[in-house]
Amino acid sequence: MAVEEVVPAALAGERIDRAVAMITGASRARVAEWLADGLVTCNGVPVRSRSHRVTEGDVVALSADPDPGPTGVVGEPDIEVPVVFVDEHLLVIDKPAGLVVHPGAGHATGTLVHGLVARFPEIAEVGEHDRPGIVHRLDKDTSGLMLVARTTEAHARLSAMMAAHEVERRYLTLVWGVPESTSGMVDAPIGRSTREPARMVVSANGREARTRYTVLESFTEPAPTALLECELETGRTHQIRVHMAAIGHAVVGDERYRGARPAIATPRMFLHSAELALEHPLLDEALRFESPLPADLRAVLDRLRDPRPTEA
Repeated sequence: MAVEEVVPAALAGERIDRAVAMITGASRARVAEWLADGLVTCNGVPVRSRSHRVTEGDVVALSADPDPGPTGVVGEPDIEVPVVFVDEHLLVIDKPAGLVVHPGAGHATGTLVHGLVARFPEIAEVGEHDRPGIVHRLDKDTSGLMLVARTTEAHARLSAMMAAHEVERRYLTLVWGVPESTSGMVDAPIGRSTREPARMVVSANGREARTRYTVLESFTEPAPTALLECELETGRTHQIRVHMAAIGHAVVGDERYRGARPAIATPRMFLHSAELALEHPLLDEALRFESPLPADLRAVLDRLRDPRPTEA
């Protein structure tokens, strides 16, 4: 066998494609090819389904050359990424709005990871080669705090912590309308739209998704809106945006989910990752970070708090 590994506790419950990608450093696209070709076994039995979940103690084997070749991410020193915490295991960054996290369709260069690899080159060999160091993402127009792993061990443990909902993530968002209850939870599965693959929707066939929210402030002019704190219990693509739209309170400025309306001018979608809290994955240390609302979103709130027109 080219590779044979016993699944550690940190990877228990992960999909086999993700587990193999983390073990070998190959992209999930390449792992999918190995699975389709019957080159991956779990406890001696070939596995072809990418959604197969591994458990601690499983023996995962690959009968192929695991060398993924050179990384597809080359450092770009001109991309500045604000770092708010760094140690030998991980980073916490404060992502600016407008910055794509990793390469994808239409974004082969100029992403956050290109900037990170220039400053922390060891990240290029951590996790998947097309998204090195990444354990969770923020949308392009979402600002705020993100975790990034600097080592393979930290990547595996942080990924497992995210899957086990052991990382607290709180966001600030402005939504249309004011929820009837000052706090609540949206518990609705999310999956990809069959009509528009770029959109996510509430679907009985989707993956479980839960968002807690608290109304922090409400406004009546120029239209009813509310500032919410949202806490993710799961981490699905576009989760807050989809859940808020599903209960009739779309995120202000969100063009994809019908939150872009002329009543309120906003430079972008009003969504900010404001707080992260976790136990350090490798050290006996509690970590908590806060990011203040950026100036462009503060300006939107200031106008809502004081809607009087400026005197000439």
